Amino acid sequence: MVVASIAVLGLITAGVLNHFKIGPFSDKGAPVNFGQDQAAGSGGQAGGANGAQTAPDSKVLMPTGPAAEFKNTDTLGDGTQIAVTTLEGKKSGFTGKVWVWAPKAYKDPKFKDHGFPVLIALPGGPGFPDNYWMGTNLKLQSSISKWYAEGKSKPFLLAMPVLNPKNNGTYWDGSDIPGQPKMGTWLTEDVPDLMKANFRTIKSRDGWAFMGSSSGGFAGMKAVLKHPDKFKAAIASGPDFFPDSPLWKGHTKERDENDPKLLAKDLIARKGPDVYLAFQYGTKEDPITINGVKNFVKEYGQGPVHTSVKEIPGGKHDAYTYVPSMGQGPIQFISEQLSDPIPAS
Repeated sequence: MVVASIAVLGLITAGVLNHFKIGPFSDKGAPVNFGQDQAAGSGGQAGGANGAQTAPDSKVLMPTGPAAEFKNTDTLGDGTQIAVTTLEGKKSGFTGKVWVWAPKAYKDPKFKDHGFPVLIALPGGPGFPDNYWMGTNLKLQSSISKWYAEGKSKPFLLAMPVLNPKNNGTYWDGSDIPGQPKMGTWLTEDVPDLMKANFRTIKSRDGWAFMGSSSGGFAGMKAVLKHPDKFKAAIASGPDFFPDSPLWKGHTKERDENDPKLLAKDLIARKGPDVYLAFQYGTKEDPITINGVKNFVKEYGQGPVHTSVKEIPGGKHDAYTYVPSMGQGPIQFISEQLSDPIPAS
């Protein structure tokens, strides 16, 4: 009986260890290669899969290098991996973590030389030292795979960077606040550069979008409105609408240059380029958030600023509310405006 109990306990323990991916059953911390070895010595512009040459006018950018050191943080049931690296931002000067994920389609032989669209996912809350989208509990990655299979979504590559440089109760509004870490440059230049260095991407803005919740929704929406030449769409869930960091004190001009409302007004006056903003909110959210979405869409959802709104019955201000709802409209709205994987030649 004792021997049998030990044997059963051993089986249970092995199952638990495997379930939580700890000890000898873990692949956490193992190196992950997303095919960065496809980068060419010429900076990736001419390099293609298996050494093939990419035409100078190709819409695809092969991995430019240098290859980042990615480490596994989770493996999904379909074998795809979420990995993390520490990025030293050359343009922002900020160093922080970025988690990445590639859908199963990315390594499908039929897409071996294709550039893929990128979705930069931003968290709410402190957004440091972690980005909560990197966990499997919210099912963002598996949902994208499911939506892609259902024809609702593009097979996005995911970049999940930290949002703020520290967790001290202060927000940097995804912006370059004078005298502070340049979080705007980090999100809109350094993080995209990391993806270009390590993945097959799409050169034009048709392959680049943001998504985020709460403060991350603000930062993603603002990034698209501020840089419509680089990014085309965003999903903003329960977003803020005003750059209200106390760090803006004494920098009114710079703050206004990062105000989504003023950016939208300017974009409308300039008549483009067109951007696509998918908003969603839960009916149990703070009225400030709900009215913020309604008022923004009413006043600025015109001309080149295309909007859609998804109201989530009984929904609260949390990511567990937002992810399932994304599959009920928002992900289709932005996917219809973004590129499918494109062959390099």
